[in-house]
Amino acid sequence: MRIVRVDKEPDSYGILENDKVILLKEGETFLYGLNEVKLLPPCIPSKAICVGLNYKDHIEEMGDKIPEEPTLFIKPSTAVIGPDDYIILPEMSRRVDYEGELAVVIGRKAKNVSIEEAKNYILGYTIANDVTARDLQAKDGQWTRAKSFDTFLPIGPWIVTDLDPTSLNITTYVNGEVKQKSNTKYLIFDVFKLVSFISHIMTLNPGDVILTGTPSGVGPLKSGDVVTIEIEGIGKLTNRVK
Repeated sequence: MRIVRVDKEPDSYGILENDKVILLKEGETFLYGLNEVKLLPPCIPSKAICVGLNYKDHIEEMGDKIPEEPTLFIKPSTAVIGPDDYIILPEMSRRVDYEGELAVVIGRKAKNVSIEEAKNYILGYTIANDVTARDLQAKDGQWTRAKSFDTFLPIGPWIVTDLDPTSLNITTYVNGEVKQKSNTKYLIFDVFKLVSFISHIMTLNPGDVILTGTPSGVGPLKSGDVVTIEIEGIGKLTNRVK
């Protein structure tokens, strides 16, 4: 099943089937063509918990060591944008990078969840772009400023509920050129380990998202670029840059 959120009165959750959006409101069913609605971010997270350094090849390109435990940081909800929205380059940065990632969407409140139980707390999966001001990340030594600008968290286009996340191809394109190409089977800490680990630190609320990390091939964006992230079984998330 594909869950969408669209710009209808004032925004509504629905199901996408065969390019048709099905909305249920007050007992009535409304049907729209996909081209008749604007897709919004498919969830409204209270927080986005992100995992750095979770693909070996990305660790090597960044010159870091494989972590013993997941390296976590948080992006604010104000960074979230949806499909086809603009990524806005901040004036204080001279290098802003794309980072294509699989995102986990939490379905129900989770605290101190075991690895074996983790799948029961997952609503589904979507695509995320962990946009990063790389120069500020290096300058600050910690990642809050570099990761938190408005528009620095595109997510979408929808949430897929019936998906096995353990071996999905992930590809990032900039202006149609392949920049990242990998598979989630190369994650150091898999989806279920991440949900469990994070839930032992903080409560995960319905709609929260976990970004599982990016593979090698990260690189800069410039005004006018079009960045697309494609994940097998989900689809494509596209955003323009200005």
